[in-house]
Amino acid sequence: MTTQAPASTEVELSIGGMTCASCAARIEKKLNRMGGVSASVNYATEKAKVTFEGEVEVADLIATVEATGYTAALPEPPATAGVPDAGQGESADELAPLRQRLFTALALAVPVIAMAMVPALQFDNWQWLSLTLAAPVVTYAAWPFHRAAFTNARHGAATMDTLVSLGTGAAFLWSLWALFFGDAGMPGMRHGFEFTIGRSDGASNIYLEAAAGVTAFILAGRYFEARSKRTAGAALKALLELGAKDVTVLRGGAEVRIPIAELAVGDRFVVRPGEKIATDGTVVEGASAVDASMLTGESVPVEVGVGDSVTGATVNAGGRLVVETTRVGADTQLSRMAKLVEDAQNGKAAAQRLADRISAVFVPIVITLAVATLGYWLGTGEGWTAAFTAAVAVLIIACPCALGLATPTALLVGTGRGAQLGVLIKGPEVLESTRKVDTIVLDKTGTVTTGQMTLLGVHTVEGVAEAEVLRLAGALEHASEHPIARAIATAAAKAGELPAVEGFENVPGLGVQGVVDGHAVVAGREALLNEWSQYLPESLAGAKRRAESAGRTAIAVGWDGEARAVLEVADAVKPTSAEAIAALRALGLTPVLLTGDNRLVAEAVAAEVGIEPEHVIAEVMPQDKVDTVKRLQAEGKVVAMVGDGVNDAAALAQADLGLAMGTGTDAAIEAGDLTLVRGDLLAAADAIRLSRRTLGTIKSNLFWAFGYNVAALPLAAAGMLNPMIAGAAMAFSSVFVVGNSLRLRRFR
Repeated sequence: MTTQAPASTEVELSIGGMTCASCAARIEKKLNRMGGVSASVNYATEKAKVTFEGEVEVADLIATVEATGYTAALPEPPATAGVPDAGQGESADELAPLRQRLFTALALAVPVIAMAMVPALQFDNWQWLSLTLAAPVVTYAAWPFHRAAFTNARHGAATMDTLVSLGTGAAFLWSLWALFFGDAGMPGMRHGFEFTIGRSDGASNIYLEAAAGVTAFILAGRYFEARSKRTAGAALKALLELGAKDVTVLRGGAEVRIPIAELAVGDRFVVRPGEKIATDGTVVEGASAVDASMLTGESVPVEVGVGDSVTGATVNAGGRLVVETTRVGADTQLSRMAKLVEDAQNGKAAAQRLADRISAVFVPIVITLAVATLGYWLGTGEGWTAAFTAAVAVLIIACPCALGLATPTALLVGTGRGAQLGVLIKGPEVLESTRKVDTIVLDKTGTVTTGQMTLLGVHTVEGVAEAEVLRLAGALEHASEHPIARAIATAAAKAGELPAVEGFENVPGLGVQGVVDGHAVVAGREALLNEWSQYLPESLAGAKRRAESAGRTAIAVGWDGEARAVLEVADAVKPTSAEAIAALRALGLTPVLLTGDNRLVAEAVAAEVGIEPEHVIAEVMPQDKVDTVKRLQAEGKVVAMVGDGVNDAAALAQADLGLAMGTGTDAAIEAGDLTLVRGDLLAAADAIRLSRRTLGTIKSNLFWAFGYNVAALPLAAAGMLNPMIAGAAMAFSSVFVVGNSLRLRRFR
């Protein structure tokens, strides 16, 4: 008797209420503790991918998440998920409250800090104005921190929110006590400026500038983080928008224009030259060349005729086609690629913020130290004022003022410098990946190469001038819409004006023919010339063989009864690609060429730019690109991926670091972690160097911010920390962090 393994179910939940990466880790841990449940929670996309079996139900999963202090729900049904702009208004509304809190905090905190730090601004009763301005900052603006801290406390956890809430709350409440029950509220009160270490009377000190300043700094960091997170779902939106919006169907012999959503399997639709193919189907009438490079990476357009399959969102580059629908909606290749991107994004381990990792240890230690300090001073009989002064000093000095600046300032300067160099960095989690990357996978078409067919060589028989070949062949090809024809026509037009063509005829799958300047000209495959009894002499046949062995397309040209030339057309390698690959090697990376093109073409390109044949992976479909990245990751490699097409989007999302060419499709750009605006592979090396430098700056900033806290904590606990030394040290810590970040502006 065999026991059948219980069937597992996979579900995706939308998670709400997460404020940092450690929230995602906590939810993941709680879900994985359930029997038969395997969960991965992504902070960036705010989704949980859960596989479960046995008696567990979706309701149980949602209940567990809610018991942890967050919200969970099944995502919207697919019908609305594919609608352009769906959810965009909602995410814009999500940012609005945060933006309002940030602007409120900045407007009110600046004068509070100025009055506390500049003696000339301390007029009589300035402290009461300071309280009036600081109160809305610590209550309204800092409310998200207090709410998160309360939620964490209910579940026995502590994060940066806990530290911010405790520090600002302690500073504010102590200031209230000092103003109403101590000496700080007396007219004529001034902040003392003696830089000595010694006991101070807490009853005469206020810390409103610390409470307001920390809130404003950390809200700024949270806002910039939320803005970058907002684009996490844009890759799917960009993919779905690539498809056609409406389609011309044949109904009762007449052409009718309908929305794409109304198209059904079995419908026949018309695709004219230059139009996108509406959905996956089979050609039932006509012949054409289809540009499928954005889906397959194949640089040469694919010739299709009756009985051939075509894919939705590819472009008809030639004649009129009638296609019978075979797949619609979620079953199409485009929709399956969107699913691949989503799976890759959700499957990527959430990068734990360094500050959150440290705070997991730092926060409980600070709280324990504050309580111990209070107990110690009360136990020694020093009285409540001295005990509370020391305990609150511990919380205030631990409050991460410089920490609020550490990541945002380095990111701001680093991303700004990156933008000047043509590199867009999406967020702090991206930087961690750049440090560890050891393998870089390069898409061929549009990344290493230009992505456009280019005339690379002209071979003629003796006595025929190259200019004459270009003039006649260029004029003939100019009348065709085929991408190879456009490459020849473009090159010919640069050499001079092209004459008119008479009797032009497109021979499907073979080439073109017509009369130019009284000459009967034929251009295309060798078979087309053979039909006209124009056979290639050995010199041209040899040139054709050499071109094809190098992975190029050979176009034979003949006129007036003789074969006279062979033209070489190919997707040209970008001028800087070889230099860029050398630069990537210098950074310790192993380059791998990955393409949907045939092996012959791929190896020819690899040889030209300096990539070894064993690092060439050719003839792969989009889903195979994802599998290739996964295989390299399974071998223990940390993988970066550079690509530009829709076919690269899922692999870019799966890779540890995705670099999208800015000249590519929106889907690729949104799926990538870094965008190379210039469309130049050299920018990939710059991007990795800049990202590593920015990460190093963030780490040194964090070290200083925490180092200052750790060094000052013993003095605070001993009751020896003068408030102005604490204030000055905090200010110097912030200035140091900003200055350290500004060094990134000198990056070359």
